[in-house]
Amino acid sequence: MSNVLLWINVISYISLWILTLTRLFFFFPKIKKDITSHTLGPGFFTLIAGTSVFGSQVTIVANNYSIAFVLWILAILLWIVVMYTFFTAVTVRKNKPTIAEGINGAWLIAAVATQSISVLGTLLIPYVESGRIVILFFTLCMFFLGCMLYLNIITLIFYRFTFVELKHDALTPPYWINMGAVAITTLAGSTLILHAEYWPLLQEITPFLKGFTLFFWITGTWWIPLLFIFMIWRHIYHRYPLTYDPQFWGMVFPLAMYTTSTLQLSKALEVPFLIVIPKFMVFIAIAAWLIVFIQLIHRIYLNVINHFNPRHL
Repeated sequence: MSNVLLWINVISYISLWILTLTRLFFFFPKIKKDITSHTLGPGFFTLIAGTSVFGSQVTIVANNYSIAFVLWILAILLWIVVMYTFFTAVTVRKNKPTIAEGINGAWLIAAVATQSISVLGTLLIPYVESGRIVILFFTLCMFFLGCMLYLNIITLIFYRFTFVELKHDALTPPYWINMGAVAITTLAGSTLILHAEYWPLLQEITPFLKGFTLFFWITGTWWIPLLFIFMIWRHIYHRYPLTYDPQFWGMVFPLAMYTTSTLQLSKALEVPFLIVIPKFMVFIAIAAWLIVFIQLIHRIYLNVINHFNPRHL
């Protein structure tokens, strides 16, 4: 299954870059408008997260460390461009939306992107001949920076949840990133702990890393039941249509990331009883992926049929 998913990602990653570059060259004004938007801008952080997670997959599944290293460098360059473009734009703009209109779970992709760079860089450490300490220092800094971004942004989101009216139609799937961001933070911390042997400083601060990483895992675990309750409230109580939306991938990723991070945390903390969680969560993550993937293929099929339908020509 891992190899199948790898090839799906190869095709998807190349296709997305073709579409992105086409949009960049032919519709640059629209890209400029979107990346400086409070609501659409955070979506550009998926460029970084997708590149880094794909790089991690290439490292673990394909054992191709050269391509993974190139993807890591690309992710860092994208991070610099997107991070400072977006946060500069939303800070200096004159007309700003209210907190209810301007923030959602997608903002946390900034933290996800940062942690994904930390994960991939640390995974590459055993296969780097020189500069290991520099790379580990960088990935450690990115881990802490990602923690800072999560704590800052989740405070605003939590305020928006509890003190500002939240209509059921506004509770979109990207709010699952509330959990996904701490899941990948847990993975980044666990990966650093598991590679502590490569740098004495990491060994010295391992007790702190273990406590801090566990803190984020507990936070992610706390979010899961609440997010399921919100889904029931939205789709069953208010009968909001449960139809395909690209934003549902914002729910699939956190479920899979929580599964992976819990497995790695059990190794990092040497608590094998935690493995029981990923043993059943993996099936939930696979089921969620299959459902959304099949709906995606069905949507593409319908679009193609409608496009070539003689009635529309």
